[in-house]
Amino acid sequence: MFAGIGSIVVLVMVFGGFLIAGGKMDVLMHALPLEMMIIGGAALGATIVGNNGRELKALGSAFVKSFTGPRYVRQDFLDTIFLVSKLMKMLRTEGPVAVEPHIEEPETSSIFLEYPKLMKDQVLVHLICDTLRLVVVSSGTLNPHAMEEVMDNAIKTHHHAVMRPVNSLQNMADALPALGIVAAVLGVIKTMSSIDEPPSVLGGMIGSALVGTFLGVLLSYGFVGPFANRARQVVESDAAIYDVVKQIIIASLHGHPLPLVIEAARSGIAHVNQPAFADVFDGMRGR
Repeated sequence: MFAGIGSIVVLVMVFGGFLIAGGKMDVLMHALPLEMMIIGGAALGATIVGNNGRELKALGSAFVKSFTGPRYVRQDFLDTIFLVSKLMKMLRTEGPVAVEPHIEEPETSSIFLEYPKLMKDQVLVHLICDTLRLVVVSSGTLNPHAMEEVMDNAIKTHHHAVMRPVNSLQNMADALPALGIVAAVLGVIKTMSSIDEPPSVLGGMIGSALVGTFLGVLLSYGFVGPFANRARQVVESDAAIYDVVKQIIIASLHGHPLPLVIEAARSGIAHVNQPAFADVFDGMRGR
């Protein structure tokens, strides 16, 4: 919603200010379609050259994230704490044999099925299940520090993958001012080929050429760059849920008391998504 509102504000303020200052829209409107074709087409073509089909699809998803916002909200972080804590408590009290069916077939697990939204995130499910598989097969000989390195690597790999389309979007934003100059230079070339025209005609042609520079800068700093920044914020917000999983598992492997494990995971969540102390511990007592 805010992405759409912000885009409208940019357009209203830029063109509104231009009109208030006495500018005329006829030159802009005349040149805009062709300049947009040159700049937008070049940006699109360069993006296609620099990415494969999967990356291009992910690039569209990154753009959509600018409008939809983070996938996870406070309740989802709370549910993640409950889910992982249940599994770790079962591992500690009932042993690996009791946990194994849940991590081998999470789609049929009574614990996992309590959290259908989390089940849709296969990265989250695999992070939990694959880590606990290592714990089960190690028969208690697993070094928590080594496990932390493994989890850090898995989270880092996923984060790098989901950040690639965001970086591509930012690269497009960085390229747009230069592509605007390309369009402007083409306009100047066109103007110079008509140098024998009267000043009134040349003035309009030069104005049309400058629209390219204007449009490239506006698209970069007014739209694509902010969209990339917002998509980065969304990715980083959602990625925090994987750190919650890691915190609970690693702290449990170190043998810390369950209340301390849960509080360490809860306090590491950003305030906007951080469940209240009472919500976490009241929820744990009721489970």
